[in-house]
Amino acid sequence: METQTETLKKETKVSNKRMTGAEAVIQCLLAEGVDLIYGYPGGAIMPVYDELYKFQDQLHHVLTRHEQGATHAAQGYARTSGRVGVALATSGPGATNFVTGIADAQIDSTPMVCITGQVGSHLLGSDAFQETDIIGISTPITKWNHQITKAEDIPSVLAKAFYIARSGRPGPVLIDITKDAQFGELDFIYEKCVGVRSYQPVPKTDPSTIKEAAKLINNAKKPMIVFGQGVILGKAEEELKTFVEKTGIPSAWTILGLSALPTKHPLNVGMVGMHGNYGPNKLTNECDLLLAIGMRFDDRVTGNLETYAKQAKVIHFEIDPAEVNKNVKADVAVMGNVKNTLTQLFSLVEPKTHDSWLKKFRDYDVIEYDKVIKNELFPDKDGLSMGEVIRGINQETGGDAVIVSDVGQHQMIACRYAEFTQSKSNITSGGLGTMGFALPAAIGAKMGTPEREVVAIIGDGGYQMTIQELGTIFQTKIPVKIVVLNNDFLGMVRQWQQLFFDKRYASTEMVNPDFVKIAEGYHIKSTRITKRENLQEAIAEMIACKESYFLEVCVEKENNVFPMIPTGASVSDIRLE
Repeated sequence: METQTETLKKETKVSNKRMTGAEAVIQCLLAEGVDLIYGYPGGAIMPVYDELYKFQDQLHHVLTRHEQGATHAAQGYARTSGRVGVALATSGPGATNFVTGIADAQIDSTPMVCITGQVGSHLLGSDAFQETDIIGISTPITKWNHQITKAEDIPSVLAKAFYIARSGRPGPVLIDITKDAQFGELDFIYEKCVGVRSYQPVPKTDPSTIKEAAKLINNAKKPMIVFGQGVILGKAEEELKTFVEKTGIPSAWTILGLSALPTKHPLNVGMVGMHGNYGPNKLTNECDLLLAIGMRFDDRVTGNLETYAKQAKVIHFEIDPAEVNKNVKADVAVMGNVKNTLTQLFSLVEPKTHDSWLKKFRDYDVIEYDKVIKNELFPDKDGLSMGEVIRGINQETGGDAVIVSDVGQHQMIACRYAEFTQSKSNITSGGLGTMGFALPAAIGAKMGTPEREVVAIIGDGGYQMTIQELGTIFQTKIPVKIVVLNNDFLGMVRQWQQLFFDKRYASTEMVNPDFVKIAEGYHIKSTRITKRENLQEAIAEMIACKESYFLEVCVEKENNVFPMIPTGASVSDIRLE
């Protein structure tokens, strides 16, 4: 096993003085440019918190009401700011409460460093009070993790942690520090990590793959792009837009790719996947070339792999070699950061338009509008729809807001109908599908981009999973706008029960509290809307408010989200009703 000294390449020395391990943790964070931490104190991490108290003017700590809230807030911060999110907790239950947020960050490629306290090294393995093997627990859900038992290892390990978290395909790193390592002393020297032996964060691009890709693109008659979050993580939004406009290729997006290309761009053809748009799903199985740019062929995107795009050549632009040929075989794999690979490709592709092919997408748009969208955005019945709430938010924000959605029907509606003019605007739990994500993530998202309006769209079920974070909003005065779409059901599960389980609504109907009174208990301005004539005025008041605001909208109880691809079906089998 190589030592930390062997593993790390060195950068400029930051400091050199005697200090405790706990102070070293703080100095490492400062050296990495961290100015914001989310966390919850406890016995095993108390030495670090004691040192944090001394650096309050340099390092702002946000006390969340639950450790899971700290991880989701760190995720939201990372997703809007593009920086590494940092979360801090104690051992035992504090550490295990991190697990959901870490797993969420891992599958959604969110850069995060989580630091947990641990019992003294002499107690490890003894089932001491609040001891858990968080290294063993978190190994499958972290990009890297490490336990520190000696104070002198803190600088090099934390330097490596930040490097790994932010480099290549980003992800969460967990560092567990025993209490005696926090109390111990060291001669502090901090050298930023700029490389790790045997770890290649960005694979080299084979020039021949660029040429092969260009040839396929230039010869294609019915090409289609599906872009994902890799475009946003690679800061390649402008490169994608330039490439799309030169080649004229219709471009669809995954949920996490949403906002990388403006919603109203003429070549943006909508969302793929289970509740995506009709055209891009149908035409996936008609295109002759599929360009997958920074996406991983998730099962919710592909449906039945046996029937997915079998007629098409596939070009996969990817930074992580593990994703290539994992689900869908690529005819050409273009490795590297898409910002660089799209730039290299640009001069080799011919300027084109694909008007007749693009018209097919627009023809399907008309069908979808008449069958689904018109009824969702402009319902002709008394009950409010989720879609008209999103439409109202679009009108008030002009597509400039950050929308943070939870998981469920409202998430699909928000992703389908929210309009975005700039990147890093759609913050949601994609791969893990974590209910309870949105409220704490919205706190972090607002702190990551304080100049932008941040609106959380949450269902009545997911809201109650992390509702305690209203206390964090109250204490920090973060002006987050919270919209709960209340249908008194676990809506997505109920939809499946209706369609596939003969309307046996087993444990999905919710008996909810008075959400407005709860928000008012936290001194958050609140309104409940039940009638259409009051909706737009309430949304306008919420957006205009300079403080946090809670808006509950009581929507139809048994509305369904369509289109929908049934589980295991082909993308061509997408249903409009």
